[in-house]
Amino acid sequence: MTEMLFKAMRSPQERAQLYSLFQDAVLHCERCGLCRTRKNVVVGEGSLTNRIMFVGEGPGEVEDDTGRPFVGPAGQLLTRILEAAGFKREEVYITNIVKCRPPGNRVPEIEEVLRCQGWLEAQIALLRPQIIVALGNTPLKWFLHSTGGITKMRGRWFTWRGISLMPMFHPSYLLRNESREKGGPKDLTWRDIQEIRARYMSLQGKNDGTTV
Repeated sequence: MTEMLFKAMRSPQERAQLYSLFQDAVLHCERCGLCRTRKNVVVGEGSLTNRIMFVGEGPGEVEDDTGRPFVGPAGQLLTRILEAAGFKREEVYITNIVKCRPPGNRVPEIEEVLRCQGWLEAQIALLRPQIIVALGNTPLKWFLHSTGGITKMRGRWFTWRGISLMPMFHPSYLLRNESREKGGPKDLTWRDIQEIRARYMSLQGKNDGTTV
């Protein structure tokens, strides 16, 4: 499956067909113990063609109930952040490092991440994003193997396998930090998402007047 997905797509139709095969495979995954406690596998959702991907840690309770990523309180905040920066939610692709909810919303264990990482690699190979946004410490560590932490690494551009990557605070962190002061988490996130928007528009050869 993964080897097939790494081949270049000839058309949006072919990509959609392969995505359907990929999604069916993930929905039946039993690679780690999370399959025993999940309600739903949360594969991801969004545009298969716009080539910008947001990657979080793992599904929460609402996501496990619905089978959709980022639809609980943190997801609703992410949607508002995207819309404020000029993105429609359906214009981006949203997924997580692990596709099943860790019990109690705990941080995924190393073995769970390793067992699930092939699915994320296949998603990236299939969708071929030009930009990846790593939301929080868990995706930051997976992509960059960094011990620096999200506070130190956010807002900086990195290159991962030829793809532009920026770490950004996870929306759940913003919900726990209500301060709107200049230089606070919400202010920094607003700067980051504007920078991401500007880079995205630049890669599309467009200029929407966004200032950063």
